[in-house]
Amino acid sequence: MAYKTNARMRKIIAETANPDFVQPSSGTAPVSRKSRAGLRRRGLAAFDPKNFLAKMGEGKAVSNYKKAQIVFSQGDAADAVFYILKGKIKLTVVSERGKEAVVGLLGPGHFFGEGCLNGHLLRVTSASTIDECVITRIAKPAMIAVMHDQPKFSELFMADLLNRNSRIEEDLIDQLFNSSEKRLARVLLLLANFGKEDAPEPIVGKFSQEILAEMIGTTRSRVSHFMNKFRKLGYIKYNGTLEIHNSLLNVVLYDKPQIKDLK
Repeated sequence: MAYKTNARMRKIIAETANPDFVQPSSGTAPVSRKSRAGLRRRGLAAFDPKNFLAKMGEGKAVSNYKKAQIVFSQGDAADAVFYILKGKIKLTVVSERGKEAVVGLLGPGHFFGEGCLNGHLLRVTSASTIDECVITRIAKPAMIAVMHDQPKFSELFMADLLNRNSRIEEDLIDQLFNSSEKRLARVLLLLANFGKEDAPEPIVGKFSQEILAEMIGTTRSRVSHFMNKFRKLGYIKYNGTLEIHNSLLNVVLYDKPQIKDLK
């Protein structure tokens, strides 16, 4: 009996001295801290942020939006972040004098409404759909929790924010130093996905000249003039969709005499 008691005591002492030992719950085998850490790492590795964003869940809602439907308005409570699964949205801001400006166009794979994470209590922009959209709404507490628990999700979110920040800087430089003609050419190239990993694609749907004018800070008549010029030069093509050709890059990169001569 004494032998059994001493053996049990030695086991308890050895387990207590081992920092990797974790006391199991009733009915389960002992699991070391290293094993627990391995299981947790495998769980993190299995997490797919895009799959997470595409499904309903606690603090999340996936909704369908019609064309020209408002997602949120300037001055609304800022209590959630949104992620675009399908379609395109535009972000606009209205001045105190009632003048509206388009400050961004976003497509699938982009977040918006992230200002709520930066202490904004109210929306500083309005968001509305350009075509039919599928959008995920993530409540602020759920967004903070998944960013804390899932590094892959945080990487996806931060990459999008950094890309957006670079785009804003480029837009500011474009607005300050380039002509309205170059600004329009750049916007069309961005809408057609030029400069991205994927191949350039046709611009589906009709972007009104008013929207394009608001984006580049000029009048609708100037946009109409430049669009006709680009079409005559073969830089763009209308055929149900607006097709952008590589040659439009010439407007952005070079000052071609033929562009200036065509009136």
